[in-house]
Amino acid sequence: MQTKIFAHRGASKYAPENTMPAFELALKLGADGIETDVQLTKDNVPVLIHDESVRRTSNGKGFVKDITFKQLTTLDMGSWFSNKFMGTKIVSLEHFLDWIQDKPLDLNIELKNNKIDYQGLEKIVLDLLDKYQLLNRTTLSTFNPKSVTRVHDLTKEVDIAFLTSKRIKYFTNYVKELGASSIHIKYRLLSSSLMEDSKQQQLQVRVYTVNKPAHLIRCFNQKCDAVFTDVPDIAKDYRRLFT
Repeated sequence: MQTKIFAHRGASKYAPENTMPAFELALKLGADGIETDVQLTKDNVPVLIHDESVRRTSNGKGFVKDITFKQLTTLDMGSWFSNKFMGTKIVSLEHFLDWIQDKPLDLNIELKNNKIDYQGLEKIVLDLLDKYQLLNRTTLSTFNPKSVTRVHDLTKEVDIAFLTSKRIKYFTNYVKELGASSIHIKYRLLSSSLMEDSKQQQLQVRVYTVNKPAHLIRCFNQKCDAVFTDVPDIAKDYRRLFT
């Protein structure tokens, strides 16, 4: 099976990350899937934003957890990237799932609960995935090992990935014990031995964030299950060399 290409926060090299323009462009560029990040608002609405604070990617300030969804919708999430995207709004997870439901795309939702361990985040996300019948083509990923176990305890219908940028002793055994079915690793952790261990443990391996041609080629050579990239169009061009 060929390596899948996930648009990292959408086609985030060309449009503001985690916004509808970035997701729509990822689809247009032929990505196999979309990776996005979810946090909870003050009123427990799951929204798509990478940082715990809105400062970097909007004209506002403060933590997502302290702002209501209605307040968040007044912010401009596009101008920081380019004036072309002025007025772009934050996306709720529900709106995104409604959009992607009939699209030929896989989905990776990163639960951003490693710094703020949002109470009930896993169940809120799973309930929405169930509502839109998307459990079977979704991976839930997190850096939080306790969250991996919580998802595993809630359902066996969704792929669960443990995210890491660090070397961990007996890594694949550790991940299996948590209840994960996949591992998502920073590119520098990729190795032939890890690929072999993961294959033996029946763990899928996906690599982030892979933008450079040489790095893409190495991932395709290693037959990684997927790459996360800001440039899905470029990744597709290089993947053609391996088909």
